[in-house]
Amino acid sequence: MTRLVELEATGPRKLGPDDIDDEKGDVAICQCGLSASFPFCDGSHRQTKDEASETTYVYEDGERREVEQVVTADEECSSH
Repeated sequence: MTRLVELEATGPRKLGPDDIDDEKGDVAICQCGLSASFPFCDGSHRQTKDEASETTYVYEDGERREVEQVVTADEECSSH
């Protein structure tokens, strides 16, 4: 499975002591790209449990859709 994720950051986020949860003591970094508190995990990855390995998905407004075709900028330019 793959997921289309749009990110706008132009650099990394450095974690510091203030990022540690006082109750849990740990920091979980989002790897699915769906977290509302990105770069920290908020449990949104649970939506991905039943994704098929051969399918690409996009998540918008809490809804999951299958993507039929992904066209990159390079492919778009070469088709003209």
